[in-house]
Formats: sequence, structure tokens, C-alpha cells
Amino acid sequence: MSDTEIIVCTTCRPPGASRELPAAGLALFEAVQDALLECELDTGLHKGLQVRGLACMSGCARACTVTLQAPGKFSYYFGDLIPDAETAAQVIACAQQHLHSDDGNLARNARPERLRSGILARLPPTGLSGLGST
Repeated sequence: MSDTEIIVCTTCRPPGASRELPAAGLALFEAVQDALLECELDTGLHKGLQVRGLACMSGCARACTVTLQAPGKFSYYFGDLIPDAETAAQVIACAQQHLHSDDGNLARNARPERLRSGILARLPPTGLSGLGST
């Protein structure tokens, strides 16, 4: 089983947000790091999850953004996320679903509430054919 990587845009700012204040994306990144550490301490369920921040994932109109990806699995790109501890916990829960899915598919109704909408992209695994292409 390949690790699922959680990538959080660290420069995301909601439209109209002041550039004088810290980026909301950075706040979300730090909250996800904290949630992953808490998960590690409480349950050990962090195994197989990696988190990293990335400056700009080009989702500026839909800040804050997060991607879930792993080799051989569908990748998901979410936007319009609230940069708080609840969203961070739900990102970790969704990443665990992705980790334990054979192909990375995340059914909408099975995803945590804050990741049921705001999906910006669902990308197929590289190198696989026959996934409904025309």
C-alpha cells in the first residue's frame, strides 16, 4: 500500500483577504500538521499519511485548497475549505479513506462533510487505461 500524501496550499487566501495577514492556507496547513500529530499520539492511524505544504496550487479563486494523492490511485483536489481544526480533522479522515482504498476512489457520501463539496478535480492514476475514456 502506497502512502497517501496530503498537500496543502500554504499561500491560499480567500478573495479580498489582506496580504498583510498570514495566509489562510498556511493556517490550514498548520492545522492539518497538528491534526496528524494528534492522530499519531491518540490512535497511531497516521501511518501511511504524509503532509506537505506547497506555495500556490493555482486554486486562488477557491481558497483554501488540499490535494490527496498516491501512486496508482485517483487524486483529489478540494477547494473552498475553512482553515480550522475541524476541517483539518476531516482532511485526515478523508486521507485515511484514500489510503485504504485500492484505487483511491472516494465516494461523495462516504467523504467527511466538509469534503463532499468544493471538489475542484478528480484525476485518474497515471499509466492506467480503460477508465471510461472515449
